[in-house]
Amino acid sequence: MAHRGTHLKLNTGASVPALGFGTWQDKEAQEPAVLHALKSGYRHIDTAAIYGTEPAVGSAIKKSGVPRGEIFLVTKLWNNSHHPDDVEAALDASLQKLGTDYVDLYLMHWPGAFRRGSEKFPKDGAKVAVGEEDYVATYKAMEKCFHSGKARAIGVSNFSRAELERLLKETDVVPAAHQIECHPYLAQKEFVEWQQSKGIHVTQYSPFGNANPVYDAGKEVGKLIEDKTLAEVGKKYGKSGAQTALAWGIAHGRTVIPKSKTESRIEANLEGDFELSPEDVRTIDGLDKKLRFNDPSKNFGWNCYADLDGKRDENRI
Repeated sequence: MAHRGTHLKLNTGASVPALGFGTWQDKEAQEPAVLHALKSGYRHIDTAAIYGTEPAVGSAIKKSGVPRGEIFLVTKLWNNSHHPDDVEAALDASLQKLGTDYVDLYLMHWPGAFRRGSEKFPKDGAKVAVGEEDYVATYKAMEKCFHSGKARAIGVSNFSRAELERLLKETDVVPAAHQIECHPYLAQKEFVEWQQSKGIHVTQYSPFGNANPVYDAGKEVGKLIEDKTLAEVGKKYGKSGAQTALAWGIAHGRTVIPKSKTESRIEANLEGDFELSPEDVRTIDGLDKKLRFNDPSKNFGWNCYADLDGKRDENRI
């Protein structure tokens, strides 16, 4: 069954392919992976300054022969460039690496700033040196990039509800998207619905939950993609647990950005764009364990996700 090529709408009117391709980790493997993804039919590519994969993404786009206008390209502002005077320069550096004069979506990667400068993880003794910049001021500088057309849409990533509420009150451009950890074990139903009511589109990163070995928090539970319920639902459609997890996200009106460097998996993930029955969506909704795998609060010196599901006491600062 070919994937449906579902598209979703942002509050700017832009159309974004529901199934995207993530490029975090394995930077040396990214150029062939992105090239294969584009040749397989992906048209939504997600990268970030901190991933170190922007040059590989830019090169793959060029080699693919796919016209730039057909690709929805996302990148992110890193924490050391939150000073309002640094935001446009950081975007310009990303654009240069990507070989393009605009991105379709520019996200603030985290609400917490690091010390200004060229170091990605500036140190203050053993800890990361935090910055003084306020995310509202950072976002206002991003608004200028939106008005200039360098970023056709702007948004955020990893914000709490209180942080988003403040952003909406104190800035002019409603974020077009919010990229968050979201999967059947961390559904965040109320938070997602609240955002959608404000016109903020939600993108799920880590749509396979704890499939990634870097997530220590996932060691005590089985792998999400091997969940029996996901496997059983998927079987009805001739799909895997992983593909079914992707379809669940899309059924809720969210974009999903799985990553892989393996050609067969890159192709298989594309088949996650299929339609689940409402009953099957509800069954998967029932898997929510409020289990968050990614929380760098202690490393970042910022209490991330303070008011959201899955915040563990040991991750508070």
